[in-house]
Amino acid sequence: MSQQSAKPYLVRALYEWCVEQGYTPHLAVRVNARTRVPPGFVKDGEIVLNIGPLATHQLTMDTEWILFNARFGGASQEVAVPFSAVVGIFAKETGYGMGFEPGDEALDKAVPAGADAAGHGVAGDAGSSPPPTAGATGVPGATSSKPKGGHLKVVK
Repeated sequence: MSQQSAKPYLVRALYEWCVEQGYTPHLAVRVNARTRVPPGFVKDGEIVLNIGPLATHQLTMDTEWILFNARFGGASQEVAVPFSAVVGIFAKETGYGMGFEPGDEALDKAVPAGADAAGHGVAGDAGSSPPPTAGATGVPGATSSKPKGGHLKVVK
């Protein structure tokens, strides 16, 4: 029997801490074939998402996926991020947070933004395990800025 990853629990705990402290939680994600994010906001294979309550609609975090709707450039989009692609969570205002090693699943090999595992131009959920659907339309936006100051610490 394999052990369940602690990453979903740590991310949820830091998300709750950020919200309770009045901070804006941001999620650093390494985009791969299983990640569904707007490709126009991906830089160098990564995206930073504002996952605060005012920026997301129908945010859910189970043990495998982070799902929500948000506005990017004024257009509502569904976002689906497998926890294996999460490389950090931090408070925008302070930079306080936690970094993680990216997952080492076969599907998590680096894939160019907007391409599937074979390198074809597909935005979103290429691969054998598509993300579940997030739900209805979203609210105000997400960001693509990287965290400043290097406050993330890698946890193994």
